[in-house]
Amino acid sequence: METIKPIKLGSYKEETSEKLTSAEMGKLWATYMGNSMSKCIISYYLQHVEDKDIKTLLENALKLSLEFMKSTKEIFEKESFPIPKGFGEEDVNLGAPRLFQDQYYVHYLKYAGKAGMSIYNVAIPLIIRKDVKEFFRYCMDATMDLMEQINEILMNKGFIIKPPLIPIPEKVEFVHKDFLNGFLGHVRSLHALEIAHLYDNIENNITSKALIMAFAQVVKDEEIRKLFEWGRDRTSTNIEHYMQKLHDENLPTPSFLDDLVTTSTFSPFSDKLMLFHKMDMFSMKIRAFGNSAAVNGRHDIGLMYTKSLMQVFKFVEGAAKIFVEKGWMEQPPHAVDRKRLASD
Repeated sequence: METIKPIKLGSYKEETSEKLTSAEMGKLWATYMGNSMSKCIISYYLQHVEDKDIKTLLENALKLSLEFMKSTKEIFEKESFPIPKGFGEEDVNLGAPRLFQDQYYVHYLKYAGKAGMSIYNVAIPLIIRKDVKEFFRYCMDATMDLMEQINEILMNKGFIIKPPLIPIPEKVEFVHKDFLNGFLGHVRSLHALEIAHLYDNIENNITSKALIMAFAQVVKDEEIRKLFEWGRDRTSTNIEHYMQKLHDENLPTPSFLDDLVTTSTFSPFSDKLMLFHKMDMFSMKIRAFGNSAAVNGRHDIGLMYTKSLMQVFKFVEGAAKIFVEKGWMEQPPHAVDRKRLASD
């Protein structure tokens, strides 16, 4: 395989007198926080990688994270906006033993790329200020370029199977009254959008499960470990349910990635970083389930997603409580508390 082409970084700096809106502040803040975390994780991955193509991919991903942080910081400084603390050298031990095999890095970057694109995709229609809009459009384009590289490696190295193939329709058809059935009567076969989102949820969750399994293996705080173990077990059960829906239609599914986690129990990351990361990944699942439910028709699949969503909410709430109790949670930009002002 040829060396992966580098991603060209653009320029989007422009003087403006417009103030940042709440949407612009919030999305820039989330972008900075997420990429400060990614910088730590990818820097550690680069300490333990042998495959040259995967190393180049990690270098490209790190270059983007650093560029996104730098540009976000420049916008904040121009507005006298306090730079978030985020994550830094104290949150990663680059000398820690290998925790993942090379193959896992590619799956992880695909998951992280999806998470980033979900932020940028929502941000762009809400952004008014030109420099911020150009920045997020650049973020989206650059991440899409990286995703192309990721998928190329996944396919060429045999790390993943394509989403299931189904026959091309012979003619235009209209649904029957059993379209919503899932428990009683005739249950129709899955349509293409249901298959696509089942596949996507499996792909996301097998990556998430391997990561939380690794984190549970190395985390120091016992309360966080128990939460990670609970999240690992729930994720595993949910994956099996999603897989079964595809297997019932004789359709293939991606495989678990658990074997790509080593036996190391020495943590490369701070407990704070790991808890934030899993809270963020589970929050992404909420968006994914919402998108899945929006195109679903069958009652059984709808109920399955509802149950999964309740478990995700429980994990995120538990993680947030620990995060707040330990004084780790940074306050996002927020509106003025008029009631507090009036009482002072």
